Amino acid sequence: MSFQEKKTLFYLLSTFLIFGSYCLYVFQNAPFGILDQEDPFRFWGLFVIVLIPVTIVAKIILHILFSIINRMVTNENEPSFADELDKLIDLKATRVSHYTFSMGTVLAMGTLALGMTPNTMFVTFVGFAFLSEVAGYIAQLYYYRRGV
Repeated sequence: MSFQEKKTLFYLLSTFLIFGSYCLYVFQNAPFGILDQEDPFRFWGLFVIVLIPVTIVAKIILHILFSIINRMVTNENEPSFADELDKLIDLKATRVSHYTFSMGTVLAMGTLALGMTPNTMFVTFVGFAFLSEVAGYIAQLYYYRRGV
């Protein structure tokens, strides 16, 4: 397995770990009935605003740990450059991720148009934000395995 494939697989697993732990923490510590309130916008606003820096910090720490562990286990350095293939794969994976996120945004707005609650809209929006990141990593793995 190439370094890029290992890194992408590690990021995919860390995405599940970070998002899952964050959701578990928030929903276990949220006051009972928080999602049944008349105005859920404060809860979901805080959910997203806190999720962003938590994810960034966790990914930075996990990237450093991955680099250290990979260096110790395989005795190979992280490539200091990205060739055209890496850039093309990254662009194609980003396209998949953006299409997934755009579809989720339209579906989230559609839930409001159908008269569903704002909680449904936010769950759809946050769920597709997570799925778009996962889809991007899966696309990267696919393109590294299959080629472009």
